Amino acid sequence: MSAVVKRSVCPFDCPDTCGILVTVEGERAVAVQGDPLHPFSRGTLCPKMLHYERGVHSPLRLTTPLRRSGPKGSGDFEPISWEEAIRTIAERWRAIIAEHGAEAILPYSYAGTMGVIQRNAGHPFFHRLGASRLDRTICSPAKGAGWQAVMGKTPTPHPDDAGKSDLLILWGINAAATSIHFMHNVQQVKQQGGEVWVIDTYRTPTTSAGDRTFLVRPGSDGALALGLMHILARDGRLDRDFLDTQVLGYPEFAEEILPRHTPEETARLTGLDVATIEEMAAAYGRARAPFIRVGSGLSRYGNGAMTVRCIATLPALVGAYGKEGGGCFPDTSTGGAFAMEELLREDLMERPSRVVNMCQLGHALNELSGPRIMSLYVYHSNPAAVTPDQNAVLKGLSREDLFCVVHEKYLTDTARYADIVLPSTSSLEHSDIYRAYGTYCIQRAQAAIPPVGQSRSNWEVFTALAAALGFQETLFSLTADQVIDHLLAIPSPLREGIDTAALARGEAVELTVPRGGYATASGKIEILNAAEKYPLPCYLPTHEEQGKLPFRLMTAPTPYALNASFYDREDLREKQGGMQLMMNPADAAAKGVADGDRVVAWNDLGEVTFLLQVTDKVPTGVVVAEGVWWLAYAPGKRSVNALTSQRLTDAGGGSTFYDNRVDVRPEA
Repeated sequence: MSAVVKRSVCPFDCPDTCGILVTVEGERAVAVQGDPLHPFSRGTLCPKMLHYERGVHSPLRLTTPLRRSGPKGSGDFEPISWEEAIRTIAERWRAIIAEHGAEAILPYSYAGTMGVIQRNAGHPFFHRLGASRLDRTICSPAKGAGWQAVMGKTPTPHPDDAGKSDLLILWGINAAATSIHFMHNVQQVKQQGGEVWVIDTYRTPTTSAGDRTFLVRPGSDGALALGLMHILARDGRLDRDFLDTQVLGYPEFAEEILPRHTPEETARLTGLDVATIEEMAAAYGRARAPFIRVGSGLSRYGNGAMTVRCIATLPALVGAYGKEGGGCFPDTSTGGAFAMEELLREDLMERPSRVVNMCQLGHALNELSGPRIMSLYVYHSNPAAVTPDQNAVLKGLSREDLFCVVHEKYLTDTARYADIVLPSTSSLEHSDIYRAYGTYCIQRAQAAIPPVGQSRSNWEVFTALAAALGFQETLFSLTADQVIDHLLAIPSPLREGIDTAALARGEAVELTVPRGGYATASGKIEILNAAEKYPLPCYLPTHEEQGKLPFRLMTAPTPYALNASFYDREDLREKQGGMQLMMNPADAAAKGVADGDRVVAWNDLGEVTFLLQVTDKVPTGVVVAEGVWWLAYAPGKRSVNALTSQRLTDAGGGSTFYDNRVDVRPEA
């Protein structure tokens, strides 16, 4: 049988959105490699995607619709037909709407796929249904809120601009795990004689690529930025012309905020010593074009938006935003590439329905009234694993009166609690178009193989449900490719001049991003923003700044998984070495535990069993759990999010996964 190579896209929640080449034999994908024509990923892939075909053809794949036959959570199901599954869902929803109203139905989805069509396929359907709306804020909305408070809608630099810097700072980002292709810029800076810094809360795999690593107390990154700015102002290392002509509010900031953030106060808040802080400020002030790559983890605290706001302000003081290779890069914003309103169709709502924050699903399922949530529809997400306060989520999913439908590729933690499970396609089995949040690329992909078993895409399922419920809107009669064609037929300034033939061939193309000026209300960088609760950037404490338990818990990424994705792969689970908790040797000795021991981390939300890894990569007072393990492979009955709270960030309504404390004891 002859092999054929087809072009596709990595669909997972990663900023790079890599191009991939899929080798297909018959109806099976047999190999995956990076696409060398992709402008940013340049033919390389992360360890997770190197054998993507193993997950596509995993023996764990669901291949037929299922109906629950045992207790919720047991994983006992029996196969049914698609016709029966769609009919059952439609009938149950009609009954729920008749008794409780449509807002008693809640969709739950996030970033299991990043394709524009499949990721957003449920939006027009649930808007038409009148269901409760989900505020999809679990990742990093605080990061966006902090950036926008200073820079408005100003496009971020091209990520490759970082390679032109002479001082590249990886601030709160484990790029080796979450943005591997950005490491190309790291190497470029070093080859050109520049310096690379890593600022983080523990020594991640990325720190080995830095010339210097600075470990700060969790949640104190904003204090460090303010302290550096205090010294820059004190020592006259400012770009006065830039501040006078391009920046709004520096005099007020210098008078009201900076005097508080002396080197001594910065040392107290961050844990760095005064000499180090002074040295960092001097080096930043000397740099020709300092560039900051801001990660998302530092925004997942109670002060996350303000932290990003402080960091985004720092380059303005030295005029870095006006220099080639200088500035700050949180993420790209490519939403304007497509007329998303044509897909999301908020106009289909008879009236705006209530909004439920996805970070507070446990509260919504157990305590929300007016009306109570009576049905949950989950697609491309695994809330039983990834959502904060796992015990509250599982309690809600266990409700016998909750009609739960899960559309998934595998029998995940969440699927085990479903009444109906629907088999989902992988990205190689359906059409979609992709935009990135770490690059300015877009790319179209066709199905490379037929659906595995009876799998159906999100779009196909929602159009089937729409038909069963009698929806007449034309959108619900279109195929995914027809919707893509419709979106591409609507002009966008970001797509002006792109190679449309290359896009049609499935190649990645770069958007045309306008440069020059600042897209803010004043037309300047707004250190002073009167529309904000705090008009000037300032230091805010985290939720757990004065917490009673001894350890700050970092729920960190791993190179071998992505949130709860890829745990179907035994080879990647083995590379992680089990569900581990990393702890400093001094803390381990004080607790009477040793490397390899089974330990229990606990707080008032729950307790979780881990395998202990004793390492000096973690400072005292900090413990690190990398990855979000499926319960089927956890040492105990719970995974890490049994320890994370439903509290939200200071702006954006985001999760506070990094803002929790625990204590640790040996397992009995």
